[in-house]
Amino acid sequence: MFNIRVYGILINEQKQILVSDEYIKGNYYTKYCGGGLEFGEGTIDCLKREFLEEMNLRVDVVSHLYTTDFYQESAFNKEHQIISIYYQVKPLEEIAVPLRTAPFHFDQEQVDIHKEKGQSESFRFINWDEFSSECMTLPIDKIVADLIKGKFEKKEK
Repeated sequence: MFNIRVYGILINEQKQILVSDEYIKGNYYTKYCGGGLEFGEGTIDCLKREFLEEMNLRVDVVSHLYTTDFYQESAFNKEHQIISIYYQVKPLEEIAVPLRTAPFHFDQEQVDIHKEKGQSESFRFINWDEFSSECMTLPIDKIVADLIKGKFEKKEK
């Protein structure tokens, strides 16, 4: 069974990378914003929907960055193979959700809302100089972090 995930890399004008800190099924994850492709949906439509659902933020896709090119077993279901697609995105409006400065800083209201699901999420920016693959939890996200650093550092030279 394949599980297709679509993620957006948002780098702001201060050269900070947006991440989502999530508590899911008893574990903590720092990952990029995005989620699962639904049947009948294109990858770009999926990404736009995910940003709206998670952050109430409209985004535009700038470019494709990476698609998984190796086997990756799902962290949540050993019977699923993950295929992740990453795009660079730009916001079409101001970010309205609360942005945190520390990892996994969930507000109580959100914890209460998601208690029955056993999950919560918060969002923050990581400064470019502090951003690396070590900031990310999931194996594919770590690879993409290295790609982002390489790609955008080359543009500056």
